[in-house]
Amino acid sequence: MSMRILPVGDDALLVEVASRAEAEALHAELVRRREAGLLGAREIVPAARTVLLDGLAHPGRVASELAAAHVPPAPPREREVVEIPTRYDGPDLGEVAALWGVPEREVARIHAAAEFRVAFCGFAPGFGYLTGLPARYDVPRRAAPRTAVPAGSVALAGPYTGVYPRASPGGWQLIGTTEAVLWDHTRVPAALLSPGTRVRFVPEEGA
Repeated sequence: MSMRILPVGDDALLVEVASRAEAEALHAELVRRREAGLLGAREIVPAARTVLLDGLAHPGRVASELAAAHVPPAPPREREVVEIPTRYDGPDLGEVAALWGVPEREVARIHAAAEFRVAFCGFAPGFGYLTGLPARYDVPRRAAPRTAVPAGSVALAGPYTGVYPRASPGGWQLIGTTEAVLWDHTRVPAALLSPGTRVRFVPEEGA
C-alpha cells in the first residue's frame, strides 16, 4: 500500500491512500494496533481515501512506522445488522427511477435488497457514508442543492447512501424518510452508525 503521510498540527497525522478499500484496510489495522496497545492515538478517523490520527505523543515515530508497515486487507466484519425502517416517499424518487431505468417501486425494492456497510462518517455528527449498491446505481448529486433537507431523509449521491441526522442544506437525491435517530448525545454510543456497521433499510408497510 502506497501512503502519503502529512503532519497536521503538533500531534496528528493525515494518511492519504489510493482508494476507499485501502482507507478501510488502514483504518482496521490502526484500530487493531491501538487495541493491542501498539498505537497511542486518541482518535482514528477514516474518510474516503484518508485516515486521520489525532492525539499522538510521537507523530514522527508513528509516521516512520507507518511508512514501513504492511497493511493487510480489512477483515470481514460480523457485527449485528442495524435495520433502518424506511418509507420510500422521497421527492427525488422519480428522478432516481429515471436514472436507473426502472419504475419508482423498483427503487425501493433494489435499495432495500442491498446490505450496506458504513465506509466512514462525516459531514454532520451521526452521518454515515454507506456503500453496498452496485456501481450501476450510482447517481449524481442534484444540480441545485436544497437549502433545507429534513432530518431522517434517506438519500443517494455517487456510490453512497446516507441518512441526514438533522435538518441541513444538502444536494443528495432524496428517496425516502426514516424516524430512526441517527445521533443522540444522551445515548451510548451517541451515533447509531459507525465505520464498519452493517445496515439494511427495511420498507415500512405501505412504503
